[in-house]
Amino acid sequence: MTGKSAPRLWEIDHSYYCSESNFYAPSNDQPFVRYRSWSDFLREEGDSDFDLNLLFRWDWLEGADHDLPEFNGDENYRNGLLMLYWMGQRKGLYRWTAVEICRADEPEVRRFLEPRLAHLMALWSPLIPKETDQ
Repeated sequence: MTGKSAPRLWEIDHSYYCSESNFYAPSNDQPFVRYRSWSDFLREEGDSDFDLNLLFRWDWLEGADHDLPEFNGDENYRNGLLMLYWMGQRKGLYRWTAVEICRADEPEVRRFLEPRLAHLMALWSPLIPKETDQ
């Protein structure tokens, strides 16, 4: 970005929510996992295949609007929840992951998200208009 810094991940409020329920899964068999820390998540799922586990959305949640604690000024205070939404393309499985996070995790979270954004964009690249010489 030129002259402008990227917004912090916890400042972004997506315009529409993503369901934390798989309509096609029985209520007691929802495809959901919660991790107690970013490092726990990375240990289990950090190297997952980009196609088999297509990450299509994320939400960084904090504060009373999400029934979570408010930020207390300590970057290492684990008051946030990172929601990751996946499509298992081979099986047609929609699943989601919740990761307990703190603001100090943001640089690592960005490093995780950025290549997955590039992968998602590559899937749509044939529809992106190309500049032509005039």
